[in-house]
Amino acid sequence: MWNIEQFNQAAAATVEHLAAYVDESQRGVPPVLRNRPPKELAVRLDLARWIRDGGMTQDTYREFLATYLDEGTRLHHPAYLAHQTAAPDFPAALADFVHGATNNPMAIYEMGASAATVEFEVLRWMLEKAGFGLGGGGVLTHGGSLANLTAMLAARAAIAPDAWTEGVPADLALLAPPSAHYSVTRAAAILGLGERAIFPLPADSLGRIDVTRLPDALAAVRQAGRRPMALVASACSTGTGLYDDLRAVGEFCAEHGIWYHVDGAHGASALLSEDHRHLLDGLDLADSMIWDAHKMLRTSSLAAAVLVRREADLDHAFQQDASYIFYGDQGFDLIGRTVECSKAELGLKIFMNLAWRGERGLGDHVAARYATAHRFWELAAQRPGFTCPYEPESNIVCFTYGTGDQAEIRQRLLADGTFHLTSTEVDGTRHLRVTVMAPATDDKTLENLLDTVAEVAG
Repeated sequence: MWNIEQFNQAAAATVEHLAAYVDESQRGVPPVLRNRPPKELAVRLDLARWIRDGGMTQDTYREFLATYLDEGTRLHHPAYLAHQTAAPDFPAALADFVHGATNNPMAIYEMGASAATVEFEVLRWMLEKAGFGLGGGGVLTHGGSLANLTAMLAARAAIAPDAWTEGVPADLALLAPPSAHYSVTRAAAILGLGERAIFPLPADSLGRIDVTRLPDALAAVRQAGRRPMALVASACSTGTGLYDDLRAVGEFCAEHGIWYHVDGAHGASALLSEDHRHLLDGLDLADSMIWDAHKMLRTSSLAAAVLVRREADLDHAFQQDASYIFYGDQGFDLIGRTVECSKAELGLKIFMNLAWRGERGLGDHVAARYATAHRFWELAAQRPGFTCPYEPESNIVCFTYGTGDQAEIRQRLLADGTFHLTSTEVDGTRHLRVTVMAPATDDKTLENLLDTVAEVAG
């Protein structure tokens, strides 16, 4: 049984340390990240002894937690400009705390009625925002990769309903641009299609689907003796943050009877911003989409939605039999729609942020991050040596400085923890990549980044 007094003391210590951690991070006091090798860090944290002997106390827990937090990556830091992971808001953190204590795996309704009901309402809200209306359906999963896989299972069930029992027909094809997230290719392999079933869609130099060449792409699929299982568009692309022309692609898919899937993991949150929701025009034509809350909705990892325009399509994705869990009236269970059996209380994290900040508040957050990225683009354009291949549409900006090794510039920044950037290829050329996630990132941060890049590049 829990020692409640011990829990209260440890929880208080945890809140104290986390509050200081976020406060320091937002003010940019410590380095944005530390990058010790695992062997060295394991020694500093004394992991082997704790695992072997146990015996942690209130005092030693405080020491461990302080060291643990100091050695991590600070997503609330103004210089965090790397991966598409939210600087979580505190309401989502509270939800994680609640789940850590209650542990209601609510894919089975009787294991967490409150958590399941919250998820139902969050999904209803997301479906309405996506334009799928009352006929749509959805489920939350642990991340966009599982979400894409689930959507592809629904697409497979629509074109090959016997695939679950008889195996995957050899003539299925998946159409996706080369810029599509790697989880799309991974899903094709997991589903048994194989990577060779993926037919790359023609794209422009920035990786966006070239709608004018879609008829040729479809003809190539049919000439190869294949049937298109699904076509994937990006809203927005993970690498560049650019949106495909969702309406034009959707109209093409509707004309030819192709399942239309939109990967909106990162960019679907623009639906909440009046100034940016036009980027998702045509989303309502999709048969399925995904939307990650742990990217732009300030929700801690992981919480991703799979949404379908016709609810029955998601119910057909899985055709499972297990007498200990699938029986009787399961009208409120979500387990038939997910890979996961034990699923965390994911909806609570999204709900708490909505309840605290409101739909408008989250939309303002998206718009502000998009605006900061655009500001970086403006500042970089004024600096000699900096080149941006496009005007940003989201909170992602790609750029180069000079003609040297851009990856080496990034490594130098990471080495001293000054800035955390990522890197990607655009039109075959390696670029540095900024993703504005933290509310603390401001003009001063952007100017310092430009100065620092020029300095470390020599």
